[in-house]
Amino acid sequence: MAAADGALLHVPEPRAVAPRTFSRPRPAHARQPAVATKRKSAAPSEAPPAKRRSEASPAPARATAAKDTPRAFKGKAQTTFAPKRSSAGASDGSQERKPGVKTSSLFKNNPEIPELHRPVVKQVQEAVFTSDAFCALALHPHLISTINTVLKMSSMTSIQKQSIPVLLEGRDALVRSQTGSGKTLAYCIPVVQSLQAVKPKIQVGEFRVIRFPVNERPFTWIVPGLLMGGEKRKSEKARLRKGINILISTPGRLVDHIKSTKNIHFGRIRWLILDEADRILDLGFEKDITVILNAVNAECQQRQNVLLSATLTDGVTRLADISLHNPVSISVLDGSQDQTHPKSQAVLGASSLAASSEPEGFAIPAGLQQHVAVVPSKLRLVSLAAFILQKCKFERDQKMIVFFSSCELVEFHYRLFLQTLLGSSGALAPGRLPSASTHMKFLRLHGDMEQEERTAVFQEFSHSETGVLLCTDVAARGLDLPQVTWIVQYNAPSSPAEYIHRIGRTARIGFQGSSLLILAPSEAEYVNSLASHKINVSEMKMDDILSALTRDDWFAGRRRGGQKSRATGPQEIRERATVLQTVFEDYVHSSERTVSWAKKALQSFVRAYATYPRELKHIFHVRLLHLGHVAKSFGLRDAPKNLSALAPRKKKAHLKRPDPRKKTPSKHQLAELLRSEFSSGMETSIPKVKRRNRRAGPASTACAQRPAWAAGEK
Repeated sequence: MAAADGALLHVPEPRAVAPRTFSRPRPAHARQPAVATKRKSAAPSEAPPAKRRSEASPAPARATAAKDTPRAFKGKAQTTFAPKRSSAGASDGSQERKPGVKTSSLFKNNPEIPELHRPVVKQVQEAVFTSDAFCALALHPHLISTINTVLKMSSMTSIQKQSIPVLLEGRDALVRSQTGSGKTLAYCIPVVQSLQAVKPKIQVGEFRVIRFPVNERPFTWIVPGLLMGGEKRKSEKARLRKGINILISTPGRLVDHIKSTKNIHFGRIRWLILDEADRILDLGFEKDITVILNAVNAECQQRQNVLLSATLTDGVTRLADISLHNPVSISVLDGSQDQTHPKSQAVLGASSLAASSEPEGFAIPAGLQQHVAVVPSKLRLVSLAAFILQKCKFERDQKMIVFFSSCELVEFHYRLFLQTLLGSSGALAPGRLPSASTHMKFLRLHGDMEQEERTAVFQEFSHSETGVLLCTDVAARGLDLPQVTWIVQYNAPSSPAEYIHRIGRTARIGFQGSSLLILAPSEAEYVNSLASHKINVSEMKMDDILSALTRDDWFAGRRRGGQKSRATGPQEIRERATVLQTVFEDYVHSSERTVSWAKKALQSFVRAYATYPRELKHIFHVRLLHLGHVAKSFGLRDAPKNLSALAPRKKKAHLKRPDPRKKTPSKHQLAELLRSEFSSGMETSIPKVKRRNRRAGPASTACAQRPAWAAGEK
C-alpha cells in the first residue's frame, strides 16, 4: 500500500514466501535471470481465467518466489519502497498490495459522515452576575476587604445573592446552580462569618465537613484541616489531636477515621456541608454518607446543613430527605428569582423535595460556544493531534483540557503526544515532529496517580498560561482551573449531566470558553440526546480541523526533486494527515512495550464503551464499532489478535452466564473478530463456520480462519 510523499515507511523484517509443498527439490534451472522477472512484471495486468491459473506449472511459480524472496533481503531493495505518490485517496489495488510495505490507510474504507440534523432549542441561561455588592451584607469588614482585594470581587453572583442571606439566618438549604457560578463562595462566606462571630473566640474542636478547602481566610484563629485519601493517617491523626475548626474531608477517609480514631468528636459541630452531592452519590459513597450522618447525629442535633449540586437527581433528593431539616430550595434559572428574596420563597419540607424533579434542560454558561465534530474511527487520533497543534501551537494564550474515558487512555495518549508532538528533548523518539512548539506542555491527571502527584499537576496547570491537560472525569467537577479556553471530549460522556460538568471547566464566572465533542459516525445521534436536554452544539468539519496541518511545512514530507507542495486542497490535507499518522504508528511499533501500551489502551476503550447506560445503548454499542478502524486510532496497523488475553484474570470469577443458551463470544472468537482493519470485526457467521469446519478436518479449518484479504478478496 503506498504512502504519502515523505511519510516514514515501516519495512518489516522480510520473510521467505512459502512455496507450495513439493516432494522434489528445486531444480537448478528454476533460477531465471532478472530479465525474465522484469518481463513478467511488465505483462498485462489482466488476471488469467481460474482454470488456466490452476493448471499453471509449479516450476515457474517456484522460480518467481525464489527470485522475489532474496530481493527483500538486499539492503538496496528497501529503497524501491519509497513512495512515488500519496496513498490518500489512491485507488490502485496494486499499490495497496505492494509486498513489504506497512503504512497508513486513513482515507480508505471509511463510513460516510452523516449530516447532522440538529434541532434548534432554546438553552437554559442563568443570570450569573448581579449589581448587589458584598458590602451591602452585614459581614465583618475584614472579610469584605479580603473579598475585594484578594479575590478581586465586588459584586455578588445570582446564587450568592440568594444563598448568603438564607445561610446567615441559620436555615438549612438545598442549593442548585450551574458550574462556575460561585457556589463555593456562597457557603464559605456565611461559614467564616459565623465562626468569627463566636464569643469567646473559637476553641479547638469545632469544625464543619465539606469537600473542598477555603483557599483564602482573613481570620488567623480559624484553623482548617484536610482529610483525604493518599495522605498519611498518622499525620492526619496528629492534626486532629491539635484541633481543627474547619474540617475538609472526603467521605471515605472520614469514615475511616470515625472507625479507627478515638480523638475525633462531633459534639460541637455548627455546620455540615455536602458539596457536589450528586457526584458523591454517583461514586458510590451513599453508605459512607449514612455512616457520617449517624455518627454526627449521635453527638450533635443542633447544626446547620447545606447541600450543593449543579444537577438535582433522585439521589440528591433522597440525601436531602435524611440530612436537611425544613430546608429552603435555592435555584437560579432564567433570572426568574433575581427579584425574589429567598425568605419569601416557599419553604420546602423533605417530603416535598421529591416533587422537584430534574428540569427539562441544564443551565449553560452564556459565554460558552459548543461544537461537535463527526470523525471516522481511523481519523480520530490525527484529528485530535491536529486540533491540539492548531490551538496550542499556532495560536496564543490557549489552555486546553481533553477528557478520556479511562486512566489507560490518558496514560497512552500522554506518552504518545509527549514523544511525538514535542521536540524539546533530545531523548525523544526518532519519529517526533522536529517543528513542534517547545512551549507546548502536556500534563495528565487521573485516579490511578498518587495524591501528591495529582496535587502537583493541579497546581502546575492552574498557574500555567498555556498547556494541555489530559484527564478523566476526576477533573470534571469541583476544580477551578483558571483561564481554560477549550474543553475537548475525546470520548463522549455517559450522560448529559456529565457533559455539563465537563464543559463547566471553562467559561466560568462570566468568562468566554469553547468546547468540542468528537463523535464517530455511528454516534451522531448523540447530538439529538443533547438537544432533548436543551443543549445546542454547532458542527465543526473534520477537514477544517485537519487543515491546521497545512500551516507547517514539515507535514508536507519529502517529494521528488526537493519540491514542496503549494496546494492546500483536500488531497494535500490527506497527505499531511497520513504523514502524521505514520509518525504515530512508527512510535507505537518501535518496541514491544509501546505496542503493549497501545493494546491495553484499546482494550480499556472497548471495556469503557460497554458501560454506557441502557438508554444510550442504541448509540454506543460495541457491535457498532469497527474494531479494526478503532485500533488504527491507537497507532496499531492491525487490530491485535490477542486482545482478550490482556484482560485481568481476576475478573474471570465475576463472569456469570445465567442463560446457558445465550451465545457469548469466547476469547478465541474475539481474537478472530479483531483480525484486521479491513474486516468490520462483528460478523456473526464466524462461529458457525468454525463449527462446520471441525467436521471437515484441520485443513479446512485453517483455511476458514484465514481472513478474507489474505485470499485476495476485496
